[in-house]
Amino acid sequence: MALRHIAIWAATLLATAAPDSALADDLVRVAVPQRGGWETGVPDLGEHAGLFANHGIKLVVLYTSGGGETMQALISGSVDIAIAIGTTAIMAAYAKGAPARPVATSVTGPSDIFWYVKADSPIRSLKDAGGKTMAFSAIGSSSNLATLKLISLSGAPIKAVAGGTPLPVYTQVMSGQIDIGWSTPPYGLDELRDGKIRIVARYTDIPEYRDMSARLHVGNLNFITGKPDVLKRFLAAYSDTLDWMYASDDSFKVFAQIYDDTPEHAKATRDGFYPDRKMLDLKRLGGLDQAMKDALDLKFIAKPLTPAELDDMFKYFNK
Repeated sequence: MALRHIAIWAATLLATAAPDSALADDLVRVAVPQRGGWETGVPDLGEHAGLFANHGIKLVVLYTSGGGETMQALISGSVDIAIAIGTTAIMAAYAKGAPARPVATSVTGPSDIFWYVKADSPIRSLKDAGGKTMAFSAIGSSSNLATLKLISLSGAPIKAVAGGTPLPVYTQVMSGQIDIGWSTPPYGLDELRDGKIRIVARYTDIPEYRDMSARLHVGNLNFITGKPDVLKRFLAAYSDTLDWMYASDDSFKVFAQIYDDTPEHAKATRDGFYPDRKMLDLKRLGGLDQAMKDALDLKFIAKPLTPAELDDMFKYFNK
């Protein structure tokens, strides 16, 4: 799946690029676990605004269903960079010897993920959801980890299920296939406003996650070591894009144009869930001890990573 889809994306994007630009810019293949989010929309927004081109970078983007699929594309070498990957999943991949290393932070202390039920559901909180199903995106994702943590905190026997991205999960919730859905803005904002769904849990309900770098950007090791200058320019363009997304209302218009949404949705997403640019600081890194504890508790890794292993794992972080 990944190779065929990447080939289609590559052919489409290269065909629409101007010949001189295609020859001049270095191609970077990027896996994005969710199309249309504020955090995960940086490659699309920066590419559209010409900010990656300013650094001599041309992006080819592959959208995945999250977690394992994103890491699979990276480890296989189908893409060069995977963005917004759960920190525990990266630790697990490193422990297994995967040729992948974190190169920057995606988000620290995220407040974007929430869980909801249909408006007429008898579930008022996770504590009274025993025997029900609760969705996350994919195994190894940050929503997977948070779902398991929230279930543990609730003390209720809730079954965690991988449902995919927010759109198919919403369909499953409304059709009764899943009791508790997960989402991240802008998905679900209209439904919340219109009273179709109710929030029953948030990522920030987990105290120890409020200052943790929950998701990181990861590079394929061959790309990192073989094209260090390209990686450096990619990260510089990424940071420039984030600066623009917080400094200019033009980013809302571009967001709406790319994702067939509204500028108002984009603004509500940023201001309501990512209000501080520092949340998306590429160099900010915190809560690794908690991430490792979670990786151990959930059996993502068999034993703690040693200080030497952590140093090696983060050897290329924001260089």
